Amino acid sequence: MPTPITINVRNNSLSAQSFFFFQAPAIYSGGSEFYTNSLYTQTLLPYSQSGAVLTFSLVLQFLAGVQQQVQPPVVGQPSGQLAASQPIGLTPAPGGAPTNNTTTMILPSLGLTIPVSTQGPQPGSFRIVTPPFNPALQSYNAGSAIQNVSGGITLSNFVTALPNSNLDCQPVLQFYVATGNYTPGTVMNFTSSSATAALCDATPGYQSFNVTYNSDGTWTVQPSAALRVSRANAPPIAPPVAPPNAEILNEAGTGVVAQGYAGNFNAPVMVTDLVPPNSVDRLKEYQVGPVGGPYRGRTCTYVDYLTDSATFS
Repeated sequence: MPTPITINVRNNSLSAQSFFFFQAPAIYSGGSEFYTNSLYTQTLLPYSQSGAVLTFSLVLQFLAGVQQQVQPPVVGQPSGQLAASQPIGLTPAPGGAPTNNTTTMILPSLGLTIPVSTQGPQPGSFRIVTPPFNPALQSYNAGSAIQNVSGGITLSNFVTALPNSNLDCQPVLQFYVATGNYTPGTVMNFTSSSATAALCDATPGYQSFNVTYNSDGTWTVQPSAALRVSRANAPPIAPPVAPPNAEILNEAGTGVVAQGYAGNFNAPVMVTDLVPPNSVDRLKEYQVGPVGGPYRGRTCTYVDYLTDSATFS
């Protein structure tokens, strides 16, 4: 299963506050000016009066997204309608195993094709190929989408798509909480909003953030320490009774990174009791398979340093 990222917000001010969540814009190549949408908004009473905590959870799964424009993007207005999305892989570094990193926009009934593997997109990015269309008759937004744990999908950030072109999108795993009220799917001003917002940076591998809005208008952000705990402080693990049956190679497949135990090798693949411990990094590409092969290129989507286990998709 894709890994969730959870942001918990506590309001330590003296009055009710509205909070909204948004993502740092991706790095785009092949489009025009980027725009950012709100992902979620809710009003929260002071913690001292209510004990209430606002929780926003999203799925760590890269999604390509497109939608029709109703009008050119305007701050405070919905970005569009009739959205389509597809789970998609990111282009690996040179020498890495190919991923399904490219999807094509379908017209006139708006959609996206099942992603396929292509060469050309920059490492860490995916590509949306747009067909010919007349932008004077209909314009489209294209970019990076986000799925919440309830299944809802929002176009997180985007550009106005150009006809008959390639749009490359490199997602950035940084999320923000700000005071204000923007309905999900509504265009907001990233530059001004992020300047006074709380930053939740998931790039190092954090999956949970406890965010406090302080009475003086500042923020305190505490990322989850679960992924950062030293193996020396972890509870003891019983020694295995059988030799490892799973092997993890580096992205190029030229060296063994770790061995462990897997119930099967169908995605998502969970490998437990990794030896050596702390040897696998989240969001990196590896070759995974039975000891001795065959191996398949996979992305590490979850690491638990307490139990020396990792999940690959």
